[in-house]
Amino acid sequence: MLRAEFTESLKTAMKAHDAAAVSTLRMILSTLKDRDIAARGKGNADGITDAEIQQMLQAMIKQRRESAALYEQGARPELAAKEIAEVATIEGFLPKQLDDAAVEQAVAAAIAEAGAASAKDMGRVMALLRGRHAGQMDFSKASGVAKKLLG
Repeated sequence: MLRAEFTESLKTAMKAHDAAAVSTLRMILSTLKDRDIAARGKGNADGITDAEIQQMLQAMIKQRRESAALYEQGARPELAAKEIAEVATIEGFLPKQLDDAAVEQAVAAAIAEAGAASAKDMGRVMALLRGRHAGQMDFSKASGVAKKLLG
């Protein structure tokens, strides 16, 4: 499903002569192809799943945000702006992200359901969150919230 969206978006961006979007979409498709090839080597003939594609996109977003911060520190605002534009394009393919209040509610619900009482139970809580909210939240942020609530 996401694969088709990438291809259609690339065609649309090419027709609109949107060089930035074309570049970003080609980068996504290239990374996806690399991951598919690696997956085939492990016996998965169909390539990676949509959930794995979402994880790949989140990793790409994280990389670009880190790069943008470094460019800002290095007084290169034009490069930082390019990275932020790529983030915006990539985020368009991900489900809507939960805000901070929704993340806290989801973590509290997972803690209650798992019967977690201390930081030792973090694994069960995070497993519940990953199962329910894959692609919808930043799990490093959720982990911090869980530590705060369990600690």
